[in-house]
Amino acid sequence: MPGGQVEEGESLKEAAIRETKEETGIDVEIIKFCGIFQNVRKSICNTLFLAQPVGGKFTTSSESLEVGFFPIKEALKMVTIGNFRQRIEYCLDESTQPFYIDF
Repeated sequence: MPGGQVEEGESLKEAAIRETKEETGIDVEIIKFCGIFQNVRKSICNTLFLAQPVGGKFTTSSESLEVGFFPIKEALKMVTIGNFRQRIEYCLDESTQPFYIDF
């Protein structure tokens, strides 16, 4: 899952598009705002978007050792950090609405 920080003068959506390009080489179009996770103890907010590829070419960066497209079930098996799997499943569920979770 590409991620990073919002730069000065940049919207959340613009940051998501830029970070994806920087970390994967892929140009994306945001198709859904999924929600926000906040960890108050660590002063971290994660804004989640669902996007689709619209161009570019896979490239790695200093932040990504490997990039690729994977079938959903295979990709979910690869996710082992925290509650990222739950976040991905939520974003892919077409019946969900944007949310805010404070933990």
